[in-house]
Amino acid sequence: MADDLDTPLKTRQNGNSERRLPVSLLGLLTIALAGTLAVAIGWVLVYDDPLGGEPRHVVKIEQIVPATPQTKNAPEQKREPTKQAQPTGDQRTITIIDGNTGAKREVVINDAKSNSNAPANEPTNNVPPADNRLIENSKHGSIPKIGSDGVRPLDAYASPIPVAGNADSMIAIVITGLGISAASTGDAISKLPAAVTLGFVPYGGELPRWVARARGAGHEVLLQIPMEPFDYPDNDPGPQTLTAAAPKDQNIDRLHFFLSRAPGYVGVANFMGARFTANEDALSAVLAETGKRGLLFVDDGSSPRSQVQKAAAKAKAPFLKSDLVIDAKAEWADIDAALVKLEAIAAEKGVAVATASALPVTIERIARWSKTLEARGIRLVPVSVAFQRKPKQS
Repeated sequence: MADDLDTPLKTRQNGNSERRLPVSLLGLLTIALAGTLAVAIGWVLVYDDPLGGEPRHVVKIEQIVPATPQTKNAPEQKREPTKQAQPTGDQRTITIIDGNTGAKREVVINDAKSNSNAPANEPTNNVPPADNRLIENSKHGSIPKIGSDGVRPLDAYASPIPVAGNADSMIAIVITGLGISAASTGDAISKLPAAVTLGFVPYGGELPRWVARARGAGHEVLLQIPMEPFDYPDNDPGPQTLTAAAPKDQNIDRLHFFLSRAPGYVGVANFMGARFTANEDALSAVLAETGKRGLLFVDDGSSPRSQVQKAAAKAKAPFLKSDLVIDAKAEWADIDAALVKLEAIAAEKGVAVATASALPVTIERIARWSKTLEARGIRLVPVSVAFQRKPKQS
């Protein structure tokens, strides 16, 4: 037998080689993975399932409109599609920008002829009617005036709340900025005592009905007049703002535009206006017009540079200046502290006047505080009463 060492290596391998599988195990695994991947790709392409296999159930959603009850033999009524309210030709949208916070709010305002829109379901049947003796026609619509018998809007539209009893001091509070937000306006009217005076911004599309509802609840009403602040126009009260540099006639015309927005107010108040109220000449021209029309002017007390006292003396016009802004800091503890300070002012002067915004926290704290006043010998009164009782007022 030949020694294997003498046999060529190639010949030995061919003769004694083991039988092998045609495909290796690694190859089978590769083919299986490729097949699985191909099936997955095909499934995604053919059947798109964005939920990735999560359980799901398809439900048909139908809008069900309740049928309107029909009387027998009555013709069927056509159902009109609900439409979103759009500004009409008598309306326009303005944007009011708060220069301190940058907050923006859009308000739809109507022309004087289209002020019949009203908040839904607002009762106005108990509203004292506007006095025709106190109405003058202008190019902007009806504006207030003193009657031929000398009756002023300040007197005719004063709150009917009797002021009697033995009160050691009196406090008048004006809530400002109403007529824009339905929620805050409704809360101010319904939650605050009737003796609280309500100030309305003149841009609300439903302003006449809000004013009517406030009067129907016993509140006196002020109309706020947009006036130029120091950072105007970055901080813009709105269209037709009275400005310190404008000619007198232009400011009076703009004032008439605002006065035509709604009837039934005892006076006006500034809306912003730190620069305007600091200008004695510009302010005295406006006060001469409000005084001529029998309206009280209320300075909200927000600007320490206001010249309202000098301007009112120059114009011989009735005015009040707020002693305090209740919610200059809009935290409940600060508001409570301001109310305590207001009581101290009333005790010292006999009559105190304050303003506040219609923030929910402000309304809640004033409503709570007002319930305890009379027990401390303090009476809450409308601004017309404060004007009559406050000393050294024109």
